Amino acid sequence: MALLADLQERKARAFTTWADVTCEGALRWEARRAEQAAAATRLQHQQRTGTITGGSTDNDGPAVTRLLTVATQWDHARSVLAHVADHTPLPGPEARLLVLMLTLRAAHTGTGNLVGQDLAALGLTDPQKLVEKLTGCGWLTLPSTAGELLASRPENHTPITVPSLVPLEDNAGPFTFGKKMRPKLSGWAQNVISDKKLRKAKATSATRLLALTLATQSDASGRLGPDGHGITLNALTGLVPVVAGELQHLVDQLTQADWLTDAALTDTHLTGQLTERVLPLTCPLLA
Repeated sequence: MALLADLQERKARAFTTWADVTCEGALRWEARRAEQAAAATRLQHQQRTGTITGGSTDNDGPAVTRLLTVATQWDHARSVLAHVADHTPLPGPEARLLVLMLTLRAAHTGTGNLVGQDLAALGLTDPQKLVEKLTGCGWLTLPSTAGELLASRPENHTPITVPSLVPLEDNAGPFTFGKKMRPKLSGWAQNVISDKKLRKAKATSATRLLALTLATQSDASGRLGPDGHGITLNALTGLVPVVAGELQHLVDQLTQADWLTDAALTDTHLTGQLTERVLPLTCPLLA
């Protein structure tokens, strides 16, 4: 059943690619069906054996119920992080984190809804000034001021528009996932950055970005990098906009927050193991 689930995930990725090339909605529907079939098959396997771990089985390991359940969802999470790394209009980790969360809110149509608490949860130094910079450079459009956005409440949310994410007539936009996938990815990212122990440690935006990155760059057991061999510093600093010399402090914060263990930072790689408590938030790299 684990093999069947893997095949269904491969089928989903194939149909998604095919749909991107042909712009056929029926193919995207087939991709979603394959995703659902893969998730159902994995759930059946877990119920029978209690040993499923990400995209593979481990007869000696504990079951891990992940927030994002199948490989296509994990690939989508990585695609959003990569897109934001290439398209954030302002420098620094705070801008990168805010752009990431706004992108996830507006990823499907270029529009979304936001309230002040959404921004407060990010722990930004000066969220109003940062929002004003994003509107000032044209990356973000609001019907009100940044101050009014920060004051908005769930019963009176603020609509936002990210023009670069609005699909053109002949283009499906930068992402291939549908409208049902968007809130799943947004919820996953929100769970990572608002992790209780990260908040208690008053983790910086850079630390939270690193937590998100490591969650998408580990194997099924939580070892960092492909096959657990570590992540290159070039890859890390591409996704987390800090200089290599600042990484040790971020790694220390994640270790203190019970996010990372056995971490070792060299001139070229970061190796280590994500802790068991955060494995449900991971998006494993599959061989």
